[in-house]
Amino acid sequence: MQSSLLFLLVVAAAAAELLQPNTRYHETEGIPRFLEVQRLEEGSDFDGGRIWGGQAANAGAHPHLGGLQILLTDGRQSICGSSLISNTRSVTAAHCWRTNSMQARQFTVVWGSNRLTTGGTRVVTTNVVVHPQYNANTLNNDVAVIRHNHVNFNNQINRIALATGSNSFAGTWAVAAGFGRTGDGLLASSGTKFQANLLVITNDVCRQTFGNTIVASTLCVSTAHGSSTCPGDSGGPLAVGSGNNRQLIGITSFGTQWCARNFPAGFARVTSFAAWLSSQ
Repeated sequence: MQSSLLFLLVVAAAAAELLQPNTRYHETEGIPRFLEVQRLEEGSDFDGGRIWGGQAANAGAHPHLGGLQILLTDGRQSICGSSLISNTRSVTAAHCWRTNSMQARQFTVVWGSNRLTTGGTRVVTTNVVVHPQYNANTLNNDVAVIRHNHVNFNNQINRIALATGSNSFAGTWAVAAGFGRTGDGLLASSGTKFQANLLVITNDVCRQTFGNTIVASTLCVSTAHGSSTCPGDSGGPLAVGSGNNRQLIGITSFGTQWCARNFPAGFARVTSFAAWLSSQ
């Protein structure tokens, strides 16, 4: 009887942990993902699929998407994504630069490549501005601006507009892209950059999973349709529209452990931060 009760308590504790945003991103996700990507890119069998339920994207499919190769202060490397908003500015998640336990030393931003560790246009920077109200415990205000050297726009590298106004985008299909990994702890078998169509849901629905972690400046998507962002996609874009009409509506922030199916994924809501992002 005691063993059964103990088992139930352990399961309940594990379930509760599953529904908390991961505040130790680099240790649990970013560093292991970078090592996997590095191993695959150095091997002849590299294919690098990431977002589960998604599809491969060619180098020019998301010209605003920049991969982040992150050098941490302890010498290890990690991985995130970013979005180019001007020739000299990109946006990402604040936790890509700093968590409660890890600090980045520099970012290498990579555009126009399907590979993270080689190729494309690559710019190194240490100039990152984290939102002043960023909370590393709850991942509220999880946004940062990367200041970098001038990068020229072309067919494979271009800026994305920041969404503004009061549109909640609930009920809208949006596209996420990144260099992360597929769900359920697996690496997929085709493509390097990945993209996925995701349905934006209301914050009230999202609170049923994450509770008070969800605030007005959070945007959530459903994963019930077979796709989600995953660890390694942190900081990457959630966008609506296409071509010159494309808008950034979310910055990938958090999900459940292992990108668990049927649980929402959380983003920083760009309309809540557009003025601050533009001012940097």
